[in-house]
Amino acid sequence: MEKPIRDPKDLDALREKTRAQIDLRNGLKDMTITVHMGTCGIASGAREILSTLASELSAASVDDVTVRNSGCLGRCDQEPVLTITTKGGEAIHYGLLDEGKIRRIVREHVIGGEPVREFMISK
Repeated sequence: MEKPIRDPKDLDALREKTRAQIDLRNGLKDMTITVHMGTCGIASGAREILSTLASELSAASVDDVTVRNSGCLGRCDQEPVLTITTKGGEAIHYGLLDEGKIRRIVREHVIGGEPVREFMISK
């Protein structure tokens, strides 16, 4: 069980952490990352992918990205799958993901601006 919050400073810190988590999922920013979480995606590890993605973005202080989840993309053989969409509407789909691939996608595509072609399943 978590310790009750009694200090206003702790409450302020919790408020800021919660705002950052909400902001990550709302609003149109420079890029939207959608983790596809249909039954097949969840069974293949999409929850872990979403968690790793959120952690990596937070650790890198990336704040111009919206993270969402959706249902199946229809590429069950490629699960877990995520889609990165730019503000201009260009979408790139990545498949057969794991935590290491997510770290590389965040580093190279999200931060560096260069898609990781070897993980792409369609553009």
